[in-house]
Amino acid sequence: MTRTTGILADRAIAALFESGRLLSERALDADQVQPASLDLRLGAKAFRVRASFMPGPNSLVSDKLDRLKLHVIDLSEGAVLETGCVYIVPLMESLDLPATMSASANPKSSTGRLDIFTRVITDYAQEFDKIPAGYSGPLYLEISPRTFPIVVRRGSRLSQIRFRTGNAVLSEPELLQLHEAETLVASREPNISGGGIALSIDLTGDKEGLIGYRGKHHTAVVDVDKKAQHDVFDFWEPLFSRGRNELVLDPDEFYILVSREAVHVPPLYAAEMTPFDPLVGEFRVHYAGFFDPGFGHVAAGGRGSRAVLEVRSHEVPFILEDGQIVGRLVYEYMQDPPEALYGVGLGSNYQAQGLKLSKHFRLA
Repeated sequence: MTRTTGILADRAIAALFESGRLLSERALDADQVQPASLDLRLGAKAFRVRASFMPGPNSLVSDKLDRLKLHVIDLSEGAVLETGCVYIVPLMESLDLPATMSASANPKSSTGRLDIFTRVITDYAQEFDKIPAGYSGPLYLEISPRTFPIVVRRGSRLSQIRFRTGNAVLSEPELLQLHEAETLVASREPNISGGGIALSIDLTGDKEGLIGYRGKHHTAVVDVDKKAQHDVFDFWEPLFSRGRNELVLDPDEFYILVSREAVHVPPLYAAEMTPFDPLVGEFRVHYAGFFDPGFGHVAAGGRGSRAVLEVRSHEVPFILEDGQIVGRLVYEYMQDPPEALYGVGLGSNYQAQGLKLSKHFRLA
């Protein structure tokens, strides 16, 4: 049944191209449309800029680039983007949204797990990653690698976009009812507040006591388009519990950890991890926040799928303890059921996952 509000599913996203509401410089990649989102592709050049910026209600991004760019980088054959630098890349896709439709963007899972900070920008934007209803114009991606230098090229996919009509966020009573029917997180007494359902951190570890990884400094580059190309231990330091069930986050270090609860997104819903409340701790969790319909769904091969968490402390060291709440999942209704669920014939890399680094790494 079609709802009047909700997140657009794969078939409706494809229809946006057919109707000219979504435009692109070239044909879509075969796996570019996901169950509830569209991967966005980098264009042919990147602008190194002095600093991140917001266009504001009276400016085009291109006007800001004319003033702030330091140099232009050709991405047609691939190029290295260095850590600590800010780049703006025009995307291959552009929009002509109807007045009733808005969109939001998020880094892809692999992008977040590489600690690549990305945000979509539009002309006249006053917020990052938010595309207002009725927007017509180009899309740009701000990219700032934080831990590893990366290789990207025209067509690389670092970010994704979701389209929605109206407001379809589940209320707390609706969320509780859905949890009781479908078990959204593997918790006997779910913490539902702040508009979402809580996830906590697992610091007990696996049978070897492995609880996560910390990114190394001064590494080789990571090619974002190549799977299983890099030895894990050249880029990551494994972390073990040693029976303490806690972890001290050092400021400005990057960690990959995992939720204690398995996560389930039923087929008629989509979910997003919301930024953690800074009043509860000086750290940021989960830069890549979209969970597609079917994530953790048994029929899609996802029994036991846990949320991998990208964690960074900010101003001061902070002690995380096992079972501490680190984020909340907000659920939204799909407008229509997707044709394909996450993990079913889509080459999904993170279905049925536990603690898992991005697809770029392999154990030697």
